[in-house]
Amino acid sequence: MAGQKALLRDGATLLMTDTGEGPAVVFQHGLGGGEAQAAQTCPLGLRRITLECRGHGGSVLGERRPFSFEMFTDDVLAAANQAGLDRFVAGGVSMGAGIALRLACRHPERVTGLILARPAWTFSPAPQNMQPIAEVARLILVHGPEKARAVFAQSGTAARLYREAPDNLASLLSYFDRPEAKSFAQVLADIAADEPGVSERDAAALDIPALVIGNEIDAVHPLSTAYALAAAIPNAIFAEVTPKARDSAKHFAELHEQISFFLHSHSKARSLIPS
Repeated sequence: MAGQKALLRDGATLLMTDTGEGPAVVFQHGLGGGEAQAAQTCPLGLRRITLECRGHGGSVLGERRPFSFEMFTDDVLAAANQAGLDRFVAGGVSMGAGIALRLACRHPERVTGLILARPAWTFSPAPQNMQPIAEVARLILVHGPEKARAVFAQSGTAARLYREAPDNLASLLSYFDRPEAKSFAQVLADIAADEPGVSERDAAALDIPALVIGNEIDAVHPLSTAYALAAAIPNAIFAEVTPKARDSAKHFAELHEQISFFLHSHSKARSLIPS
């Protein structure tokens, strides 16, 4: 099973990828990412469904505002429905992890397992670690991408990230180069100020296998956030991997290993992935 399909949501055409064979995992990209990021993060050997969220990849922005975790999660659930999935593992990286967590808490009858890779949100809106993204969004909206890039390059935030988290800095700089940078800046602003809408009590009520993956040298996805989520979800497995900023190839190899082992370990014992 492979291919890309269009999903129409209140006038917005969104692009869904349904690729691979066998067990199904709905795996979502991060803020500013898309299908390529999901493919890079999620291992081969399974059926993966990824919806490019509004304004990401081949999906249009649409007319609805504001952008939110609620909007994106509802879109992803519609994609799972279109793919014919009754029950599935939900996973994602960064923003995608927040979407997966919201799916699991709001639709427990649908989600059989949870994979949270490099999560950036816990249980509150506008976390401090999202402030660099909010800063970039504000600059683009005020100045336009070209001037905004020059202003940001001279900022204390850029200097700090250059020293402490160069991979984050590279991601932030890419926002200035997007073809629709000023339009997309509103997505950045809205999501950076939002939250998955899940409480600690919601997380504590989860009765499914969960894997939480974090790493150091990451200011936007602090290791403390991954620790907090793993502590809040009963029986969650926590895994720390090599930072992408230190060794990208090793980072992704370890991600794939952790995800594959998690799915394999739980699929038979807990019917994690329905056949």
